[in-house]
Amino acid sequence: MPHRVVDFFRSPNDSIHNIKASVQRRSNPSSRSASRERPTRHSSPASSVFEAAVDHLQSQIYAAPPVKMAEPPKEKQKDTHSHHRLSFPSLHLGGSKSSKDQQVNPYASLDWKIESPPAVMHGEPENSTGALVSGQLLLDVKEDDFEVENFTGKLEIHVIHKRPFTSHCHNCANQTTEVKTWTFLSEPTILSKRIHEFPFSVLLDGHLPASTDNPLVTIRYDFSAEVTPRNGPVIKLAKNIDVKRSVQVPEQPHHSIRIFPPTNIAASVHFSQVIHPISTNTFNLRLDGIVKHNVDAKSVEYWKLKRLSWKLEENMVTVAPACEKHSPKDPETGLPTKKGLKRTDARTIAHADMHSGWKSDYSPSGCIEMEIQCALPPNAKAACDLKGEDGTEVTHQLVVEMVVVQEYAPTAHPKHITPTGVARILRMHFGVVITERAGLGVSWDNEAPPIYQDVPPSPPSYSCDIPYESVEDLTLSPGADEATR
Repeated sequence: MPHRVVDFFRSPNDSIHNIKASVQRRSNPSSRSASRERPTRHSSPASSVFEAAVDHLQSQIYAAPPVKMAEPPKEKQKDTHSHHRLSFPSLHLGGSKSSKDQQVNPYASLDWKIESPPAVMHGEPENSTGALVSGQLLLDVKEDDFEVENFTGKLEIHVIHKRPFTSHCHNCANQTTEVKTWTFLSEPTILSKRIHEFPFSVLLDGHLPASTDNPLVTIRYDFSAEVTPRNGPVIKLAKNIDVKRSVQVPEQPHHSIRIFPPTNIAASVHFSQVIHPISTNTFNLRLDGIVKHNVDAKSVEYWKLKRLSWKLEENMVTVAPACEKHSPKDPETGLPTKKGLKRTDARTIAHADMHSGWKSDYSPSGCIEMEIQCALPPNAKAACDLKGEDGTEVTHQLVVEMVVVQEYAPTAHPKHITPTGVARILRMHFGVVITERAGLGVSWDNEAPPIYQDVPPSPPSYSCDIPYESVEDLTLSPGADEATR
């Protein structure tokens, strides 16, 4: 190799200038001839011999024709690069599915059609009659003589705890409760080529929780159906039923009066206890007792409102149960005992601060009045009120906070107002219910058709006074019958 020859002939007396020149000649062959005609001034006999040997070897290297290596076939090139791809069969990302889940039966498909209105439970859990869900399963058979061994379906309540009893435990985080099961075909049956309809219906009890998704827990209703054919993969269908609860809004707003001792201030609030998500609600506030006359001191004391803030708080409570593996065992029986951890969470879904916008009257019977708009933004994603038998509960409350300061003025000069340095914070809490809109739907028991006893009698018969004996019978002649034809 050239670098090995260079290392062998290199002299310790070579200067840096000579080394640089040799490198430049090696990189630029055209300048090699010029360097031979114009040698450097500080060259030595050893260096000249060294350069001559290097030039002779490089001239042979450059003069030799380039050797073209045989290219491997394309198939081999693909094989050479295949080792760069790493596959992990046991590693599946969140959105990927195994090959078994992606198998589709080419002979039939399964779908559904909901015929009932949206599942809405009207009223409180104690008084609600529930929601009725009905529909049809559509089995589309694409070939004749399609044999099905069995056909089943089920509806479950799936509860997913986001802060389970034991982290990274699937059984602690997921609990299912079966609501109803259906057996559409229990024996092997041969179906023809068409769409077969299988009706189903279920009455959801009023005490069941509504669907929700909050920072602590997710409750959903999973409907699944499974067709086991004789040939081919199993046909599956998985759907979710969105169950809501709607509480009736009272016609009149709720009226509440709060007194704040040791002052004489009394707050009167009119507000609606039932509000809807993504809506704007109004509540009226009036403060009385803000003026006090001191006859002995001949002065008047005022309470002035400086700031008002309101907020809607959402409080969530749930119990995360333990699975059989992680639940502690009874020392006497050795069986696992039911145990759970209480999980709580609180957040503010809407708030606002006000420094103006109210009317103030400081007469002897003066008051402060205001009308406040309370809006729920769409990005708040407020969860509706919920109360389940497993300990899950979602509640809301409206918090109103006011800052008032005290001022006084002489009775003879009421405009000469002087602050006293006394301030108070008035805070009020009101329970509210956030619920879904009922829309045009009514409870299933109110829209049921009338029963037989409620059907009124048939219309009365009409009495006819025309003597039918005097009326001649009218018949068409055979010729007229043919003419009409």
